[in-house]
Amino acid sequence: MKLLSTKATCNSHGQDSSYFLGWEEYEKNPYDNVHNPKGIIQMGLAENQLSFDLLESWLAKNPDAAGFKSGGKSIFRELALFQDYHGLPSFKTALVDFMAEIRGNKVTFDPDHIVLTAGSTSANETLMFCLAEKGEAFLLPTPYYPGFDRDLKWRTGVEIVPIQCNSSNNFQVTEQALQQAYQEAQNRNLKVKGVMVTNPSNPLGTTMSRSELNLLVDFIEENKDMHLISDEIYSGTVFTSPSFISVMEILKDRNNLKNSKDADEIKERVHVVYSLSKDLGLPGFRVGAIYSENDTVVAAATKMSSFGLISSQTQYLLSAMLGDKKFTKNYLAENLKRLKKRQTKLVSGLQKAGISCLESNAALFCWVDMRHLLQSNTFEAEMELWKKIVYQVGLNISPGSSCHCNEPGWFRVCFANMSEETLKLAMKRLKAFVVESTGNVNGVTTRRASKGKSVLTKWVFRLSSRGDHRDQQEER
Repeated sequence: MKLLSTKATCNSHGQDSSYFLGWEEYEKNPYDNVHNPKGIIQMGLAENQLSFDLLESWLAKNPDAAGFKSGGKSIFRELALFQDYHGLPSFKTALVDFMAEIRGNKVTFDPDHIVLTAGSTSANETLMFCLAEKGEAFLLPTPYYPGFDRDLKWRTGVEIVPIQCNSSNNFQVTEQALQQAYQEAQNRNLKVKGVMVTNPSNPLGTTMSRSELNLLVDFIEENKDMHLISDEIYSGTVFTSPSFISVMEILKDRNNLKNSKDADEIKERVHVVYSLSKDLGLPGFRVGAIYSENDTVVAAATKMSSFGLISSQTQYLLSAMLGDKKFTKNYLAENLKRLKKRQTKLVSGLQKAGISCLESNAALFCWVDMRHLLQSNTFEAEMELWKKIVYQVGLNISPGSSCHCNEPGWFRVCFANMSEETLKLAMKRLKAFVVESTGNVNGVTTRRASKGKSVLTKWVFRLSSRGDHRDQQEER
């Protein structure tokens, strides 16, 4: 007798990806400057911990909001009682105003077209349920966030077909790559329901160009049964030029040039995902949102949001915080300064270790090029290098294969979830490893790392035999 469902027993969650397995090893041996100074430093977690003091300062100055009071009187009971899934109007208004502020008020958002969700994970899955059937597909540019294999596919049954981007043009989306992905889907008898992008990109840390965005909008305009999802969770982290261009700005510009009827039809097939997890550094608050001009999508997503609501207390607190325009203006400006300073320190530390990275202008990580440290130009060699970095160097970073990059040797390295002192230690460890492996820290390899067997844990051999990247390729 079968006791559990197929969903409960299947292996399609993606939890065995090296992206998540690195976290497991970190949790077994986490670095602590006092209690475990030789532990693993977590550089695989895209959290923004650089501006907590600004948030805490606001809370200290606004005790009523933090204490669930209004006009000095407690409204705790009111907030504790049942709230419907449409959300508090005051919070929805404050959130869309904040989203517009991030975009330089070049576009506006209607609070009646926003759906609140428990983080962007819930928002993206909800959109998959609304836009596609099981077995249908979305096209995603590579490299992409490893969690999408879980968020978009696991419960919905939707397939992902990669748009293969490469380093020759800094991983930008091209028409040729887009058409090749579409053809691959057709060869697999998959109906393509749309394209999804992250802008700014996770894991690249770059913003999409106007030409790339127009290419994608043109693509869905030509294919009337397709949608475009723009996950803009990192929109408030763009710390240097080029500036961030939202897909909503593209639609606004096109609306001014085209027949309004055609423009309205396209707008109903473009959807934006947002969250406060990265810009405000509040992933634990579970605040996400879907913005769509499609009334049917908004109605359906709102009903689905009852499975993952944002608490009324959270909404009340954040409506007061985001409604304080003096605070949001100062926070956004100062947070960007801190992100830029920290990113510069990471890039400098990598350069001192003889390692370069893709030029980036946003987000909480860099896309790091370690191809010169590979034993061979293979994903097997990438995994061997990654295991050494986790175990010998004591850094958890994310290998490019977990992000479905088609070139071995790239890694995502986060910089905003630790202190400056911890980052310096991480770079010191990495530099020592490069010297030992190559005999040179100027990017010129004079000798390869030893091919002899090292003493590794059983977990390493289990991971090595898993053939992490090849198995994922075969599943697709």
